[in-house]
Amino acid sequence: MSAARWNDRDDQVEEYLQLLRSLAYELERAMRAITRNALSEFEDSLANQQVMSERLTELATALNCAQGPGEQHSPVNAEDGLMLQIQIASAALQSLNHRYAALIAHSSRSVAMMVSLFNSFKGNLQEVPGARPELHTWSCQV
Repeated sequence: MSAARWNDRDDQVEEYLQLLRSLAYELERAMRAITRNALSEFEDSLANQQVMSERLTELATALNCAQGPGEQHSPVNAEDGLMLQIQIASAALQSLNHRYAALIAHSSRSVAMMVSLFNSFKGNLQEVPGARPELHTWSCQV
């Protein structure tokens, strides 16, 4: 592989690492926006997350395609520590993603309960099917 191709590949790997870190920042920013009910900040963060995710996908595809079918080379020189940094950033991003998913699930349940509460104040006491668990009773015969 030529030196120019390796340099381009290293640049792509470094960009990939920076995007992982930036995406982690955006997840944290989105979580803060949810907790503060800052809708415009949340929407802005979502837009940034989408752009970053698309670029990460492009870079991953380019890095995988740049490696020829018979080549078994690592995308970066293992001695420079970039792969370790990518693994650390990826693990941190996965952890944040789990927290983010839990927060969104909790927020969705909270919103559903609030909608139900507001509807009950309006006199609409219709329950969502499956919302109430089936009630079972025990009985004895004497």
